[in-house]
Amino acid sequence: MASECMRGFSHESQSEAGPQSRPEPTPGSVPEAAPAGEKVVEAMDVSAQWKARLLQSLVPVRVLTEDHLSALLRDTAPEAMFKGQLLTARGSRDGQHLYLLSGAVSLRDADGSERVIDAADAESCYPLAHCQPREQDVTATEDGYLIRIDSDRLDAMLAWDQAANCIALDIAGERALDEDADWMLTLLRSRLFYKVPPMNIRQILDRFEPQYLSSGDVVIRQGELGDCCYVIKEGSADVYQAADERGKPVRVATLEVGHCFGEDALVNQAARNATVIMRENGVLMRLAKQDFYLLLKSPAVQRVDIREFRAGHDGGGVVVDVRSQDEFEQGHWPGAVNIPLNLLYLKARLLSAERPCLIYCNSGRRSVAATSLLTEKGYQVQVLRDGFEGLSAQDREGFCASQPEAAALRRGDRDCAS
Repeated sequence: MASECMRGFSHESQSEAGPQSRPEPTPGSVPEAAPAGEKVVEAMDVSAQWKARLLQSLVPVRVLTEDHLSALLRDTAPEAMFKGQLLTARGSRDGQHLYLLSGAVSLRDADGSERVIDAADAESCYPLAHCQPREQDVTATEDGYLIRIDSDRLDAMLAWDQAANCIALDIAGERALDEDADWMLTLLRSRLFYKVPPMNIRQILDRFEPQYLSSGDVVIRQGELGDCCYVIKEGSADVYQAADERGKPVRVATLEVGHCFGEDALVNQAARNATVIMRENGVLMRLAKQDFYLLLKSPAVQRVDIREFRAGHDGGGVVVDVRSQDEFEQGHWPGAVNIPLNLLYLKARLLSAERPCLIYCNSGRRSVAATSLLTEKGYQVQVLRDGFEGLSAQDREGFCASQPEAAALRRGDRDCAS
């Protein structure tokens, strides 16, 4: 994993002097030296390929879909750090995942104990001192680079992607949905529905209603106010636009199976900006605006605090960690079963419908989605309110206290999974 983290990026300190004796590197600058066999990137701020490869090695960033990874890349760039620079302070709440890309940092506890992490270490693939508030000072011990990612945004992306993947696997496995699979799977990749809470993803599909149209039928007309959107299940349609009310409409595109159109009407009051006419006989799936708004509301699930959570476990409940395997291996509830959200339907058979399930993740997003999906399947489910990150420092400390492997990793904060 260490070589995977460092691939395409190497850095050696160029001087023993501090940052005052040298100009600040810019994102486009490169290290002067690199170990043999390592390729140095020439333009760190413009190499999308390099950044994608790098982010695909970070935990849990690397489990994002391509769309969300690309969105993250647009707003994220490497940041230069200098020897002696305080990167984040103990007690601070910055809401960020902080990753080391090159160089080295020290993590200092309140008692003065210190640990150094180098970019060549496997730990560099994990966020540094990630508990909020920070439990350690993080200081650069060498010049190098780091990257900061908004934690809440990353968590929302993870919840959506993994819930959508779970639904996609379920759709692919249901023979009764064979004729609907194409448009449903395409719809799950539509950015419009990223606004919908991940636990409502399956309901999105259930809310669409079929409409049967003939060649030449006008589906929507430019200038009219819309109250729905459509997805093409069968057939195709042409898109026409006119420069103004008196202008002659010109065909500008052809939509095929899986294409969604008219979605602006769900979130705006603006008039339609194009006319869509069926090119051939077909079937469209229609979603009304009022149904879309209903999907924006989170469903009620049974949330419990840490004391009720412990009591449920002691009473025979099965604790399920729905984070990724990488996050689970950093530290987890003693005896917990790891069933990543994206694999929930595939592995749900490992759970008994007769025993209550106690589900947790980091913030509660993924566990609430998992709770909703499992409840539909007939399981008894409770979710840890606000997730692991919502626990007090004392409760968080006891969360993994009985795990020798987690305790051994405590100094590096790897038991505080993102």
